[in-house]
Amino acid sequence: MPFRDPDRSHDLSTRIELEVRERLEEAVDYVCLEALVQSRRTHGLPAPAADNTADRREYTEHVRAFLVQLERDLTADLDAEQRRRLLTAPAGADDEARLMSVQVALARMLPDYWQRFDAARARYLAEPADARAPADGSGSEGRGLLARLFRRG
Repeated sequence: MPFRDPDRSHDLSTRIELEVRERLEEAVDYVCLEALVQSRRTHGLPAPAADNTADRREYTEHVRAFLVQLERDLTADLDAEQRRRLLTAPAGADDEARLMSVQVALARMLPDYWQRFDAARARYLAEPADARAPADGSGSEGRGLLARLFRRG
């Protein structure tokens, strides 16, 4: 598995964390883009466009809502030691960065993380578009698909 980060001066642990973060960002991008497209189909609206501010805002709301749901789902069964280790995860500058940092920590901590992620993804996408309550957000983190489309990161 190649490491895509051009700065290879990091230690192995940091490089693994960067790779996990990148994979998570791509997976969250997929889920949230799918949710956005489903919502558009449900309401008979056109497909989202990268240059549309409202589409970007709606996508960002999906990112935040999914990350909040994911954190709630995946932290419910943690034991005291796992919760303590999770609290040492570095806090980000904003809430979405913090939410993503928690997911990186969980992915490194839980051997069945991706199975749990997939179950949470399926639940999120199975909810009717109107039942999803995207929270207000100010932007997504990372260099994921939509971030690249919107020329961020």
